Amino acid sequence: MEVMTNPVTKPFIKVAEIWVPENDKLVYAGGDYGSADAFARVSIVQSFSKGEGLPGKAWESRKPVVIKHFDGSYFKRAAAAAEAGLTSAVAIPVFAGNTLKAVLVILCGSDTDQKGAIEIWQGINGNLALADGFFGGATEFEAASKGISFSFGQGLPGAVWAANTPILNRDIARAGTFIRSGHAAAAGFKTGLGLPIPLPDNNPCVVTLLSAPDTPIARRFEIWDARPECVGATRKAMLIDGLCEREGALWAQQNPPVDPPMADTWKGPIGQVLGTGLPYVQREGSGLPAAYESMFALPIYRETDLAYIVACYL
Repeated sequence: MEVMTNPVTKPFIKVAEIWVPENDKLVYAGGDYGSADAFARVSIVQSFSKGEGLPGKAWESRKPVVIKHFDGSYFKRAAAAAEAGLTSAVAIPVFAGNTLKAVLVILCGSDTDQKGAIEIWQGINGNLALADGFFGGATEFEAASKGISFSFGQGLPGAVWAANTPILNRDIARAGTFIRSGHAAAAGFKTGLGLPIPLPDNNPCVVTLLSAPDTPIARRFEIWDARPECVGATRKAMLIDGLCEREGALWAQQNPPVDPPMADTWKGPIGQVLGTGLPYVQREGSGLPAAYESMFALPIYRETDLAYIVACYL
């Protein structure tokens, strides 16, 4: 069992929402808006054409997209976002082969005391280079990240690229575990989660979520393996790694359980992803571990087959 003990006061992510293609539009398919009720009311009636707004840009470009500042941007809901204290967002398209399944959008606030980063690494000249990202108040870490690239298997982004698997790094501030460990320690970062993002052009893409104890990206991370060769022909998912701030069905990396937890189709949040093949967002209620207010889950495909599900609990 592994537990994060720091008290949580300000989550780095404020909003998570899902947009799915319907005819020639992306339409609303669920979201968690916390206390941003007015922004939620504006959002749920929206739809986006290809290239329109943040979800539409991710659809058109066929890759993750970041907006660091809504003012003067193409973000359609800028006024409502400003009223809710939201200033930046990342859109992650979910592709199964060449087919867009959905776009997951996560939005963050403007508090400079918040420490955390969402990075997008893309293949350039045989390496992974920083394409874009949002770093909260970690300006020195951002500057260091812009000057680095990763070869196949190098660092957290390169390791995710090589393994084609989500990877959880529990201590990115410790030398030897993370190439930018010194900068991570100075920024107050602790946990790193790397996600392989399959794109139709097969150019490697990795999204990294870097979390600080006091303002975490999430208070609980889970990685589920849904590959048939690992869980059998029946659609299931097996919990293979995770980290939480309180007692839960997770474990230390060096001591995994003999019989890891399994999720069945349509049962609980992970089961919803198994059933639909789409991202999932849930507010506090049935299916969530005790005392977590919400969660979002991202499916990760290999070609057209669902391979992994990554869940973040807030």
